[in-house]
Amino acid sequence: MFSKTADPTAAPSPTPRPATPGGNAGRSVLGADLRITGEITTTGSVEILGEIDGNITAHGLIIGQEGRVKGSVKADTVEVKGKLDGKVACESFTLRSSAEVKADVTTGGIVIESGAAMEGRFLKAKS
Repeated sequence: MFSKTADPTAAPSPTPRPATPGGNAGRSVLGADLRITGEITTTGSVEILGEIDGNITAHGLIIGQEGRVKGSVKADTVEVKGKLDGKVACESFTLRSSAEVKADVTTGGIVIESGAAMEGRFLKAKS
């Protein structure tokens, strides 16, 4: 008896995007002028050039030479050129010559360049 027909003048409704893990994963760069307090979670990689006060979960993490992170980090790969203070759990951990780290690091592999400063412990990841 009654039926609703679509309004021909109405804008079409957006088609919902399927939620695919890692489908939009890429590399995010957080600039030197950013200061973030909170949690960062991504399925991609993050390069930090500014300051982060909080926990980070990512596929890959690069802390730039002027970057600073204070908090827990969980990632597959971590490369530090700047400052890191906290806890780290990763598969591969790289300290560049300009790195200053105060952390307990649980990792499967370590690369340390000459000149890097490290205070803390290295623990072998459980297999």
